[in-house]
Amino acid sequence: MMVCCLCCCLCVVLTGCRTQRTSREMTDYQKQVSNRQEIAARHERRNEVYMDSLMLMKGLAVASLTGCIISSVVPQSIFNLRNLARRYLNIEPLVIGENVNLGIEVRIPKPSEAGADRLVNAIGALQVYEGDLLLIDSGTATTFDVVSGGAERGQGAFEGGLIAPGINLSLQALHEAAAKLPRIAIQRPEVVIGRDTVTSMQSGVFWGYIALIEGLVDRIKTEWGKPMTVVGTGGVASLFEGSTQSIDRFDPDLTIRGLLEIWRRNTHL
Repeated sequence: MMVCCLCCCLCVVLTGCRTQRTSREMTDYQKQVSNRQEIAARHERRNEVYMDSLMLMKGLAVASLTGCIISSVVPQSIFNLRNLARRYLNIEPLVIGENVNLGIEVRIPKPSEAGADRLVNAIGALQVYEGDLLLIDSGTATTFDVVSGGAERGQGAFEGGLIAPGINLSLQALHEAAAKLPRIAIQRPEVVIGRDTVTSMQSGVFWGYIALIEGLVDRIKTEWGKPMTVVGTGGVASLFEGSTQSIDRFDPDLTIRGLLEIWRRNTHL
């Protein structure tokens, strides 16, 4: 049994236009649509090549896949991911938010507004950790999600949380909004007080996010009023490891574990 879990992808989406056009405008428009279709097809082929190459590195073959589940907070990307599964894997995928039963209670006024990634992380965490949890996912956005534990491992509920700009988004904003500030890489500075522009930016972003994490964790714990295990995950979470005592565990596989559990629940395996 092998399952393909697709979490994120970039793609091009084709949109129609309802306004009337002259024949020349239509010709130009048709060319644009054709170009976009070609770009979309290239993205699909590129995704297939990436997947095939990654699997070959592990000694696996695409033909051995028997299941596929997709999670994305970018609605446009689902189109290409679904086509990838259908055309190249010959599998009808499960899509979070469309044709799956998550098996977790969402205790917010509008459950449909809870992001797919946040719910998947909650389910993944409940498979490993007991008691109440605070999940910090550092990606494009930095999310802080409260998950209450159930009577047994794997059971629990999504209680809500916070959404803040991600660290990469903050760096991008600094670079684009201030002409003289360069684009820099994220890394832990040796000192807090920077002595030039680059080290000042690195310190401000890195230690600023550490302060954000520590401050919000303290406030959430105080408001929750019960013990919580704080788990860090996401693309840049490893940067903070060893820099703060507010995060108890770092778990890079939270999302993948959640997707696999959801797939099992919906295929009864």
